[in-house]
Amino acid sequence: MKTLESPPASAVGGEVEVAPRSLLRSAPITPAHLERLAIVYVRQSSPKQVLENRESTARQYAFAEQAVALGWPRQRVVIIDEDLGKSGRTAEGRSGFQRLVTEVTLNHAGLVLGLEMSRLARSSKDWQAFFEMCAIFGTLIADEDGLYDGNDPNDRLILGLKGLMSEMELHVMRNRLDHGRLNKARRGELFFSVPLGYVRLPSGKVDLDPDEQARAAVRLVFEKFEELGSIHAVFFWMIEHGIQLPVRPRQGANKGRLEWRRASLSTLAQVLHHPMYAGAYAYGRRPGARKGRGAGERPPRQWLPIDQWQVLIRDHLPAYITWEQFLSNQERPKQNQPRPDTRGTPRNGCALLAGLVVCGRCGWRRQVAYGSKDKAQYRCPHDRDTATAQTCCGLSAGVLDDLVSAQVLRALEPAALELSLQAQGDLRRERERLEKHWKQKLQRARYDVELAERRYQAVDPENRLVAATLERQWEDGLRQERQLKEEYERWCRQTLPQLSAADEARITALASDIPGLWHSPRTTNADRQAIIRCLVERVVVHAERDSERAEATIHWAGGYESRHAFARPVTTYGQRSDFDQIMGRVVALREAGKTAEGIAAALNAEGYRPLRYGRSFSPKVVRDLLLLRGFAGERNDAALLGPNEWHVKALARKLKMSRVRLWDWARRGWVHSRRTAVQKVVILWADHEEIRRLQALLRSKRRCMQSYPTELTTPKERASKRPARR
Repeated sequence: MKTLESPPASAVGGEVEVAPRSLLRSAPITPAHLERLAIVYVRQSSPKQVLENRESTARQYAFAEQAVALGWPRQRVVIIDEDLGKSGRTAEGRSGFQRLVTEVTLNHAGLVLGLEMSRLARSSKDWQAFFEMCAIFGTLIADEDGLYDGNDPNDRLILGLKGLMSEMELHVMRNRLDHGRLNKARRGELFFSVPLGYVRLPSGKVDLDPDEQARAAVRLVFEKFEELGSIHAVFFWMIEHGIQLPVRPRQGANKGRLEWRRASLSTLAQVLHHPMYAGAYAYGRRPGARKGRGAGERPPRQWLPIDQWQVLIRDHLPAYITWEQFLSNQERPKQNQPRPDTRGTPRNGCALLAGLVVCGRCGWRRQVAYGSKDKAQYRCPHDRDTATAQTCCGLSAGVLDDLVSAQVLRALEPAALELSLQAQGDLRRERERLEKHWKQKLQRARYDVELAERRYQAVDPENRLVAATLERQWEDGLRQERQLKEEYERWCRQTLPQLSAADEARITALASDIPGLWHSPRTTNADRQAIIRCLVERVVVHAERDSERAEATIHWAGGYESRHAFARPVTTYGQRSDFDQIMGRVVALREAGKTAEGIAAALNAEGYRPLRYGRSFSPKVVRDLLLLRGFAGERNDAALLGPNEWHVKALARKLKMSRVRLWDWARRGWVHSRRTAVQKVVILWADHEEIRRLQALLRSKRRCMQSYPTELTTPKERASKRPARR
């Protein structure tokens, strides 16, 4: 905000603008108005208008002379031009307009002047609120046509109509521009910019980048994405091999010149999602700016589906890929997202079928839940997400993974030779692709050096100011070429050389041993998941909640289906269909005099399986099964005791001492002891004489004797150490 002292010559490039014609005075000017400020509001809609429409800007500055002609002293005339280059579509972000409103509401302004009502506001809402405030505080409004009082009915009508016309004028202009733009887009001729790998010709048409290396780099992005299947994987691969992307800046000193820049995830995503690479012209891929958007607020980055694009012309431009490949590239990132309805990307978790398992009961995709690093489950989220009673049961990942892996290995066995040849071809193509990229970089560096040399040779040697600069550029080019050659030599040493006959024979031998490769420590779980996904589309599992019986239907790529019955791990033995058979065998072995260790070994040898998948029967499991069958626990079973035998708890109560100390005496051999056959419960032997000895030993301990007498720590001989086996 500034005070007018003289006509602003700078606004018109040094020329003084002549004041416009006198205003029609339809509103009276009182001394109260003259005591306050006269404010001239200056605005242009865009920076381009400020630079090019200088005549309009000059007319707005010169409009301040009208305030002087109306009686305001020159020093009381203020110009607010802070909104030059800002749209009048909304009041947000216009500090000058907000300053003007503040001056009016503080009762500092007697007159507000603007060349047109559109300079003050293009929005009827903002304009109505502004001149309503002017009416409240008695501030006059002036434009090129006259002077208005907001309290006069006729002036209010005129101001309202002018506000509506200004807003409608903006709509008409925008509508005219939008339809012109859309009409040009429907012909496939509207280009704001082109993605990397393309150039705009002087004729306005679009063609592939003339640089061969630039085209090869773009094709490499699509080839690696088809191979790796993930934008992140392509990004890390390009960073690992030092491959850069060709970029032609749209502005700046190097506008249009080819530059090589480090790849980024956002750039790779733009390449994979742009339809121009499939030869299609597209317009309106994003929604327009929403109504009421604030000044400076960017439109949403949401992309519309293909069927909602305003213009789509296929086979209109030179292409890097086919339209079918473009559609596949759009679908693949969606499937890579870890959502309930997508497969996700292969990961290093132990669950090999993540994203492929479908519940046969409800049809929902099962999710992976990890209890530990090496333990996972396929759980159905249907009951949780729908808040219904639980009907779908969980499934241990190990048993289903082993089943599907075995079927995949069987399917791969006939193709062992073909896989070995394909592996050799992939290695050869990978090396040739990278070597070609390195040679193109070296060729470009050599050209830059020769160009710098020719420039240096062409300059006059006497002109040292220019010759020194060109000589320095030549030296920089030589240094960069030497550094690039050293990097190429390091790459050649680190990269595998050309495959020899022995290497090809070794690859063939390894490919023939597919199970060995599958179980190799160097093969990661992500590799195994990727192999399975190449052959299997999904696995539908039908599992019975109260049984270990389950069935898996493998849907193979190509449409073939195979059904496989298997036993899933369950939580209780009551869910096992062979529970009675297992218990009968356990009881029979127990009655035959087998210990818990012997029963467990026999069950494992006969092929019985415990509850936990991948485990074997242990003595503890056998003891628990005996308890389930009704065999009493041996810890308190009096039937196991022989003459003068005690359980540890009972003898400790008799001697009035702790059980821990009594166990220690038994371990030291101060008390005769044995263990039961099944549960290995400790049983002690002590007759009346032994009880008196143990009591004397206990009294000696309480007197804190340094050492125990030998006669107190030595038990007497037993007539029979163990009763008959029960």
